[in-house]
Amino acid sequence: MMAGIPLLLFRWKPVWGVRLRLQPCTLARAETLVIEIRDREDSSWQLYTVQVHTEAISEGSLELPPQAQAEDGRSQAAVGAEPEGAWRDTAQLHRSKEAVSGQQVLRYYLLQGQRYVWIETQQAFCQVRLLDHGRTCDDMHRSRTGLGLRDQTVRKTIYGPNVIAVPVKSYPQLLVDEALNPYYGFQAFSIGLWLADRYYWYALCIFLISSVSICLSLYKTRKQSQTLRDMVKLSVQVCVCRPGGEKEWVDSSELVPGDCLVLPQEGGLMPCDAALLAGECMVNESSLTGESVPVLKTALPEGPVPYCPETHRRHTLFCGTLILQARAFVGPHVLAVVTQTGFCTAKGGLVSSILHPRPVNFKFYRHSMKFVAALSVLALLGTIYSIFILYRNRVPVNEIVIRALDLVTVVVPPALPAAMTVCTLYAQSRLRSRGVFCIHPLRINLGGKLHLVCFDKTGTLTEDGLDVMGVVPLKGQAFLPLVPEPRRLPTGPLLRALATCHTLSRLQDTPVGDPMDLKMVESTGWVLEEGPAADSAFGAQVLAVMRPPVQEPQLQGMEEPPLPVSVLGRLPFSSALQRMNVVVAWLGAAQPEAYVKGSPELVAGLCNPETVPTNFAQLLQSYTAAGYRVVALAGKPLPIAPSLEAAQQLTRDTMEQELNLLGLLVMRNLLKPQTTPVIQALRRTHIRTVMVTGDNLQTAVTVAQSCGMVGPQERLVVIHAAPPAPGQPASLEFLPVESSAAVNGAKDSDQATSCIMEPDPRSSHLALSGSTFGVLMKHFPRLLPKVLVQGTIFARMAPEQKTELVCELQKLQYCVGMCGDGANDCGALKAADVGISLSQAEASVVSPFTSSVASIECVPMVIREGRCSLDTSFSVFKYMALYSLTQFMSVLILYTINTNLGDMQFLAIDLVITTTVAVLMSRTGPALALGRARPPGALLSVPVLSSLLLQVALVAGVQLGGYFLTVAQPWFVPLNRTVPAPDNLPNYENTVVFSVSSFQYLILAAAVSKGAPFRRPLYTNVPFLLALALLGSILVGLLLVPGLLREPLVLRDITDTCFKLLLLGLVAFNFVGAFMLESVLDQCLPACLRWLWPKRASKKRFKQLEQELAEQPWPPPAGPER
Repeated sequence: MMAGIPLLLFRWKPVWGVRLRLQPCTLARAETLVIEIRDREDSSWQLYTVQVHTEAISEGSLELPPQAQAEDGRSQAAVGAEPEGAWRDTAQLHRSKEAVSGQQVLRYYLLQGQRYVWIETQQAFCQVRLLDHGRTCDDMHRSRTGLGLRDQTVRKTIYGPNVIAVPVKSYPQLLVDEALNPYYGFQAFSIGLWLADRYYWYALCIFLISSVSICLSLYKTRKQSQTLRDMVKLSVQVCVCRPGGEKEWVDSSELVPGDCLVLPQEGGLMPCDAALLAGECMVNESSLTGESVPVLKTALPEGPVPYCPETHRRHTLFCGTLILQARAFVGPHVLAVVTQTGFCTAKGGLVSSILHPRPVNFKFYRHSMKFVAALSVLALLGTIYSIFILYRNRVPVNEIVIRALDLVTVVVPPALPAAMTVCTLYAQSRLRSRGVFCIHPLRINLGGKLHLVCFDKTGTLTEDGLDVMGVVPLKGQAFLPLVPEPRRLPTGPLLRALATCHTLSRLQDTPVGDPMDLKMVESTGWVLEEGPAADSAFGAQVLAVMRPPVQEPQLQGMEEPPLPVSVLGRLPFSSALQRMNVVVAWLGAAQPEAYVKGSPELVAGLCNPETVPTNFAQLLQSYTAAGYRVVALAGKPLPIAPSLEAAQQLTRDTMEQELNLLGLLVMRNLLKPQTTPVIQALRRTHIRTVMVTGDNLQTAVTVAQSCGMVGPQERLVVIHAAPPAPGQPASLEFLPVESSAAVNGAKDSDQATSCIMEPDPRSSHLALSGSTFGVLMKHFPRLLPKVLVQGTIFARMAPEQKTELVCELQKLQYCVGMCGDGANDCGALKAADVGISLSQAEASVVSPFTSSVASIECVPMVIREGRCSLDTSFSVFKYMALYSLTQFMSVLILYTINTNLGDMQFLAIDLVITTTVAVLMSRTGPALALGRARPPGALLSVPVLSSLLLQVALVAGVQLGGYFLTVAQPWFVPLNRTVPAPDNLPNYENTVVFSVSSFQYLILAAAVSKGAPFRRPLYTNVPFLLALALLGSILVGLLLVPGLLREPLVLRDITDTCFKLLLLGLVAFNFVGAFMLESVLDQCLPACLRWLWPKRASKKRFKQLEQELAEQPWPPPAGPER
């Protein structure tokens, strides 16, 4: 038995085994690695042990980028390469002395599905996904010829198979893993002790309960693994190109980066990440983003720009997404080059995050482990006392060992983990009934500690759909009045731009695409045609044709009837660039035209200044200040032939030079009716609300003011940052929001307060754009924390900037929530402590929480449930600790007189009384209203420890009082101390201690189950009250009229009725005292602590910053210049 203990320890702590069995060495020689993963926000860390694998590879090479630095700071290069120069585009694989002639050796290890390969020149392991990092778009297009079989074999050895393997263990394996868990190890140890101590019934019941628990756990674990495996399993036959123009059908598991796929026109599931090289695809990405609107993917433009999946998202097909249709234009096939496979894909990353979730670093969980350790120390002290007492009572040595160890199982409650889990399960169930699904139950408690919630704007705070308010045309250098119906515009560039500048496509004869594009095209009345019908209309192959309204009466002022317009090329909307482009032509047109649609500030910056009216900023300000969404349109003729081939060769730069501004599209985006009440409720409870949007800054400011994020009397300052220019350092400007210049980016030195020093507390709000946020991150890192503490509006934020913002807020020790629609917010939703996706999907892998109701009402709901769950966890933890300590006191008293509780008595206390109330006390629901107070996160705090100590003292006093009252009775007969328990049962001492302590378990359960301010009143938990009443009635009956239960429980019959009533009076005293203690501690202790220990400065970084800014406001208040 002792020989197995080291093996168990090495199983629980593999690092110990590695350090004892193996010798430290250099990475180059290592066969086993110990890997430490640290959290960026705090000091939490995890240790893993992995084996280094070696594999022989036939002679070959691996194409690599010239640079070596990866995004995560590690170097990247060939596997074990030693090139002649610093780096080469093609690096030979390392040839080891042990390798057979003509072969090379690959060293790699696997961690959480990711493969890491050894780089000889850098003496480090590199993530395999970074080997192709830095390839340009031109490199991608050169890959359309495909890989030869030799290169494909080498790459498959290096990159591994293209599978996302979810391990599904067999039941015997799961049984071994579960049974060797420390918790069940402790249970097995306890059962062995109870059997040795002849507690057969108790040991049998605990064994059966543990067995059922293990079986249910095995079934649930295996079912979840099988469900996830079935969900991600994907094996299809795909067609790949080979050099020489050959095509070959292979299984998708054989794919490697660099393979060129031929996509079928009918579409299908993507088995890997790939860059689209030729043709267009309509894709449903809901499995990754939660966004069900189909997305149009177009061919990757050529150029020397490094390829990046996020930057070129509109040209990238992601693994697991569904291609609804694929259409070829230039050439006979739709081609895509594989960029990532297996766990390196976007889908692989999501699956990895499910299999290996980020550990929840929460003070409550850390303190609970410390508290269990403290109970273990108490058990040790009790063990020493019991050994002394039992030895004094001349108990045999083997009996002393059993009794002393048995005391450990009393003090450390084995049911504690199960009781704690019940709290979150109730909360999860309540959330599910309200349409909020949670895939990470541990995150529910974090919801109770939220300090700040970030909100996306469109689709989250405002309605998802946009209504066209009208179009502002341009004549010469002046804006004309708003035209409410765009279809009444005269034929010209503006009407053609509105009809064609979009990425809509037809799917089953229904136009699909971005909701804003659908509304825009609908307002023109034009109709989309694709396929052969579109080609025949233009007489040549085109992407699409837009036909003018059929049977439209001749409109006044129209010089000529509109002709169908063909789309020859398009670059989809990019969040990073904030614009999209199309190239169009029509019959009889001398030249094709290019149109651009996007952010008004950006589009105006691309236009010829002579075509931009002088009142552009003022007009834009007037619409955005009223909360409208404004999109600018521009265009120009192109000196090329009106053909698809010529249009596909155009670069974005060529399309966007010397544009002419055409007009503004004004759209109405209304606030959701629930938004304002929710925002105001959160602010009243001192939870910061922050808007993070990709929309215009002024529109965001207006929405923030409308919904109450910024109050009417609160100061709002806009920050503008300029990156360094030749001869000038980076600079910051702070402008009051009343200034139109502040919002639209104009730099008015009379109004700006330039600052290169320090920002202001919560009395001020700051608004900034994504470009300013980028400059602050790069050039003003010391000012960034002060900006984040006051920042309320972050506009024109790219998806990756939203993620960066959440991470930076977490570094200030905010507990951050994020609520978005799941499309552009995926990264931020996953990075936040509590991410809530507003999606129709029942449960999305995008974030821990998914609300099926697209309303932010779910945010206060999650916070209330989080506070309720956290407060309940505290109560249950206190109760389980008090239950153990109460039983500890009972056993110590009985040990002192050489007796103990009986087998069935332990069973009645642990299963009938304690388990029932511990499970039911967690059913109390959350408070109906959200209050300012947050539940404490620290278990080892003065209020909690004071409550525990005082309640234990009261419990011990009442038990000792009952014992001494019994001894003082004239009819009392002492037990036979020469005989150990259970042979000296029944006796008066045992009967009284058991009866009194049984009442105490019920009293403590009621005392620690207070409702307000985080839970509903106790009377709303009807099952709990019924259980207390029923169990209390049984105990009263057992004391007054033992009846049939006396013999099974081995109780001594007490005939003195007055003594029984005295015991009930003692119980009543315990009841009143327990409730008075809790009330006094709740009401008076906080005030006493504040008086004894004046409030110290908070250790949280954001609170320290708030205090600094309260003392020295930044930016300094500046009135208007006179």
